[in-house]
Amino acid sequence: MPNLGDLFAIRRQIPRRARLALGILSWTMVVLVWIGLTHWEVLPPFSLPKPMGVIRAFGKLWTEYDLLGNVVESWWRIAQAFFWCAVIAIPLGILMASFRWLFELINPIAAPMRSMPLTAFLPAFIALFGMDETMKVAFLWFGMFFYLLAVVVEEVNRVDNALLETAYTLGAQRRHVLWLMFRASFPAIFSSFRILYDIGWTYVILAEMVNARKGVGYMVEAARKVLDFERVYAGIIAIGIAAFLFRFLLTFLERRLFPWRQGASTFSGGGVGVPSASVHLKAAKHGA
Repeated sequence: MPNLGDLFAIRRQIPRRARLALGILSWTMVVLVWIGLTHWEVLPPFSLPKPMGVIRAFGKLWTEYDLLGNVVESWWRIAQAFFWCAVIAIPLGILMASFRWLFELINPIAAPMRSMPLTAFLPAFIALFGMDETMKVAFLWFGMFFYLLAVVVEEVNRVDNALLETAYTLGAQRRHVLWLMFRASFPAIFSSFRILYDIGWTYVILAEMVNARKGVGYMVEAARKVLDFERVYAGIIAIGIAAFLFRFLLTFLERRLFPWRQGASTFSGGGVGVPSASVHLKAAKHGA
């Protein structure tokens, strides 16, 4: 067991068992506070139902309200938006980081978009795309695109110039260097996909409150309309679990695809490591 001084050491890592224990402790505290607030009726039952009622409502969501089907529907909307976001933002970000004139042309539009509240654009998307699936996917795409674009530009800019100069020395052409920059920065870009999916799960709720017949947002909104707040809270918990599972899947894929990144500290930056650069340089030399 670490002593008290170790607990307050700056950036000191803690054992896996300790991390697990702390995570269980934090959620136990949340549940105990919830039980206490509902037992002593500190808040009205209307606004905060009892935990057992929420657990029963969760069972109803699974058996009577097609919880799995709603989660899959929401995931499919996020996946479509995510796909088109990656297809456009990754090549564009690489080009923006490579050619300064293109960066200065696009960034004055992209930078303010990252600061604007996405909810303000919902009426405009309804006017442009109607209230069907196209609007929901486009709205989610818009919410993720400018974030990913900024990440791509930043990670490509982190690629060491020495790597590019070596590639030119070996006879690489412009297209080879662009491909090299993509391969060198992609592991760090992939890490951002987890946050990108978190953004998607955040905004899919809002998108599905508009003329939806399926999805977790529709499920929660339908429960709210009939004032079934036990089902509302159960839906919120279901959304959290689904988002966590998809984040876990992306983390698993990252560890399998880029195992060398796991050697870095959890608190370290997402820059390109030397082993990664060496691998990409060897691939460029062999025309990969």
